[in-house]
Amino acid sequence: MFIAMNRFKVLKDSTKAFETVWLSRESRLGRVPGFVEFHLLRGPERDDHVLYASHTVWESHEAFLAWTQSEPFRAAHRNAGDNKPLYLGPPEFEGFEVLQTVGR
Repeated sequence: MFIAMNRFKVLKDSTKAFETVWLSRESRLGRVPGFVEFHLLRGPERDDHVLYASHTVWESHEAFLAWTQSEPFRAAHRNAGDNKPLYLGPPEFEGFEVLQTVGR
């Protein structure tokens, strides 16, 4: 499995707008081969921002890479630049190969 995360430093007065953008968007991930699940995470509040992360789980790194080169990826990110005023800097991507999973 592979986990892809983007961290967003959202300006404190823009958190409602950020959440609205994410929670009201049309997601095409459920139709993408190799996609497992998605989470939108709200993290700690700092002096000048609130930390958020998008977290996707994929069957493999290859499935994730295929998605990044697909039309659904381009469609999902087509208007991403419109939301720059909400952020303190660009999103930070982090990718992780899953070495161990422990269930209940």
